Amino acid sequence: MGIAKAWRFSLDLLQHQQQQPNLKGKHVCWRFTTKPISLSVVCGFMLFGLGMISLLMGHMASDIEWYSQRFARRSFYFTLDGNGHAPIDIWKSKYSKYYYGCKERGRNFAPAVHERKSNGYLLIATSGGLNQQRTGITDAVVVARILNATLVLPELDRHSFWKDDSDFLNIFDVNWFITYLAKDIPIVKRVPYKAMRSMEKPPYMMRVPRKSEPEYYLDQVLPILLRRRVLQLTKFDYRLANDLDDELQKLRCRVNYHALRFTKPIRQLGQKLVIRMRKMASRFIAVHLRFEPDMLAFSGCYFGGGEKERLELGEIRKRWTTLPDFDPDEERKRGRCPLAPHEVGLMLRALGFTNDTYLYVASGDIYGGDETMKPLKDLFPNMYTKEMLAEEELKPFLPFSSRLAALDYIVCDESNVFVTNNNGNMAKILAGRRRYMGHKRTIRPNAKRLSALLLERPKTDWDTFARKVKACQRGFMGEPDEMKPGRGEFHEYPSSCVCEKPFIDEELTEDGHHPPKLATRNMTVEVDSTMDGEKEESDLLHKRNGRRASRKKFL
Repeated sequence: MGIAKAWRFSLDLLQHQQQQPNLKGKHVCWRFTTKPISLSVVCGFMLFGLGMISLLMGHMASDIEWYSQRFARRSFYFTLDGNGHAPIDIWKSKYSKYYYGCKERGRNFAPAVHERKSNGYLLIATSGGLNQQRTGITDAVVVARILNATLVLPELDRHSFWKDDSDFLNIFDVNWFITYLAKDIPIVKRVPYKAMRSMEKPPYMMRVPRKSEPEYYLDQVLPILLRRRVLQLTKFDYRLANDLDDELQKLRCRVNYHALRFTKPIRQLGQKLVIRMRKMASRFIAVHLRFEPDMLAFSGCYFGGGEKERLELGEIRKRWTTLPDFDPDEERKRGRCPLAPHEVGLMLRALGFTNDTYLYVASGDIYGGDETMKPLKDLFPNMYTKEMLAEEELKPFLPFSSRLAALDYIVCDESNVFVTNNNGNMAKILAGRRRYMGHKRTIRPNAKRLSALLLERPKTDWDTFARKVKACQRGFMGEPDEMKPGRGEFHEYPSSCVCEKPFIDEELTEDGHHPPKLATRNMTVEVDSTMDGEKEESDLLHKRNGRRASRKKFL
């Protein structure tokens, strides 16, 4: 109540007292020896005092609010949502336009050595599924560079759980791969016949320890390569250290994000799937669900399927004789269990995605089939898979799990939002790629905190649950400031390959403050030179044709 209102109220009380003389003397707060003071007068003065206090406090509150807003503008989030944070745009990071992938070679990065002058031929046998093999191929190129060796096209794993007999040339564009990396290392499709004939013994085979440093390859592997000339490294997945110098990290990015391009049939069908999703909705979410029986059995987690589930997954677990016995409850508390499809749906709805949102689901054979997927479909009725979008066109791909995975990879990469229920190889590879391509929205579940919220969901009202989910997912939404040097795998956090665009002081965001800085060592301002794949191919083919024309002219 303001001063004027308090004063008018006290005057009204006095007038009311004077109009009723019979009440005089009946309401007395205290008496002096001279004249009593009525209660109405005292109350009037009290209200007057309260009005003064209210006025002063109002000025103080407005000043505090003004200063707090001025201070908060310096932080990443300042529009409060109840937790002291600004609500995040669930479809796109508003800071993505300030960052881009940078892969250029430095001035001191020596050109590739000629095949004849290299230290020998390096054979690589990858391991695992498509995305695990992708990490092995990427690191194989870097190892060949470290050893000054000629890389032979890597051999893909045919004996893993996926049982796919596809070769490198069935999945990746071989000529593009060789040509794109010509300035980095020499690559051949096979060991030359002349080199094989000169060998006194078969190629030497060895397996290096996981996360080996470059020094290990120079000290332990290079002498064998020099002596034998042809060397094969087996089970090659995650055999190179995570932290390398920036030039080698950028080589990783050139391989993973540019040189490893899928074959034309895979690219064409993948783009058709993307176009068909966009015809139904201008933007869509791609959800990668790892919920196959073998994956669940390996995790040692329990998903509420009763004794039947325990028996079925228990039988599958017998395939791995060295697996320890896990406590399912403890594994879930530690955040080591993948989210069930229904839990993914609850997380997305809590974040703010409505039930008319279109979902593309990338997955293998879901444990429990349609019954397991029904709760997710109830939450998001507009749910599609590659089988639903391309029934006839998909038939040539069906016998090959890696080619099917490549189709999912393309759609997930092109989606507006990518969501995963685990932190497996595909999740990491795509998270890194989407950061490199401009921090496209990528949501990874904070499984450790979400597990507790999901357990309490039946006892929690929806608004409270949604608010807590939004709070616990901060830092897991693919924002630029999530990237920190040394955090996680480089394939997931390619910090050396993400640069900041030039920033003008006058250019502020809509919120009136600067975008967050990436906490990386590589913050040099460069011109955005990320080129479209077809343009790169055109340039390379143009150079190649030019060389051929020169040779013909010379001959």
